[in-house]
Amino acid sequence: MNESGTNGAEQSQGDGDRTSAIKLSVNDQVRQLDVDPRTSLLDALREHLRLSGTKKGCDHGQCGACTVLINGRRVYSCLTLAVMHEDDEITTIEGLDGIKGLHPMQRAFVEHDGFQCGYCTPGQICSAVGMLSEVAAGWPSHATADVASPRVELSDEEIRERMSGNICRCAAYPNIVAAIRDAADGGRA
Repeated sequence: MNESGTNGAEQSQGDGDRTSAIKLSVNDQVRQLDVDPRTSLLDALREHLRLSGTKKGCDHGQCGACTVLINGRRVYSCLTLAVMHEDDEITTIEGLDGIKGLHPMQRAFVEHDGFQCGYCTPGQICSAVGMLSEVAAGWPSHATADVASPRVELSDEEIRERMSGNICRCAAYPNIVAAIRDAADGGRA
């Protein structure tokens, strides 16, 4: 009980009506939104900007379906607040594209059948793009054989470890690994 004799859940209705005016740079477009400051980036993308490619899977950061790129780094959009990203560049699956339509990673997923139902595919693709940037920067993972080496060898084990935060309930993992390897090799596989 507080001083007024009510518990905290019985606050005035006006307290829940506060919104924050924010500008988000999403897929190279600046968008203005009025959101509850507690709105996750995932909900801002899906519900406010109507970008339905980013999926809501677990809403707890355990499946990776909501993975987007923020300043080139992969992030679970369900675990971060939209208001935190006003000065960031956010890229969703809708913003990944190449000179000839599909991003090379998207093309590799299609060519290697790196999806079954497709629900996790946007998160898998965004995560794979971010993961290849990490590899190019020389960031080691738990599976990296020589963490002192400035170059990370991209083995299948390395790919599986780095993609372990993205779950595919249809078990398309061998094809996902093949797609990532193909994209990493410049589509020469």
